[in-house]
Amino acid sequence: MPTMQNTNRWETKELVIMALMCAISVILSFIEFPIIPGITWLKFDASAMPAMVSGFAYGPVAGIVVGIVSALIHAMIMGDWVGGLMNVIVIIAMVGPSAAIYARKHTFAGAVIGLLVGIVCMTAAAIVSNLIIDPFYLGMPLEAVAGLILPALLPFNIAKSVINSVLTLVVYKSISNLITPKKSQVKGR
Repeated sequence: MPTMQNTNRWETKELVIMALMCAISVILSFIEFPIIPGITWLKFDASAMPAMVSGFAYGPVAGIVVGIVSALIHAMIMGDWVGGLMNVIVIIAMVGPSAAIYARKHTFAGAVIGLLVGIVCMTAAAIVSNLIIDPFYLGMPLEAVAGLILPALLPFNIAKSVINSVLTLVVYKSISNLITPKKSQVKGR
């Protein structure tokens, strides 16, 4: 009788942890507050951190999946599909490069370098997304959105990505021994 071999990318434990990270991310998406004085409509939430932790633990695809699923759940609950789209874009821009760099250079320096690249990518993606999407969604003239880049969009997105990066370093370091596979269990990751 032939033996069955698991050909899934992720083990059951990893899938359960990723589902837990999705749930944590959704909860964190509702805990939001302004971080730039006078710019109350841009609110920070730490929902990207669980996606980053998943990306560091299981690779960029896992982190992106956690981020997209949680962004879509939040969008369904709130009925805010444009905000959900913006969240998906910035999650892909931040988690993808950060986790990919960390996967290749699995050290603290690799994590920091990956997160710095992710900060730049996320900030750029957020600004470009605002320039493309806001004129349609909010009915704002492109010039008005462009006028918000320096006083609002740039500092907010840098602060948001830096805070999420610091949280990622702290949380991942705290739980990495519990959630990552042992070196003998890693297969092609």
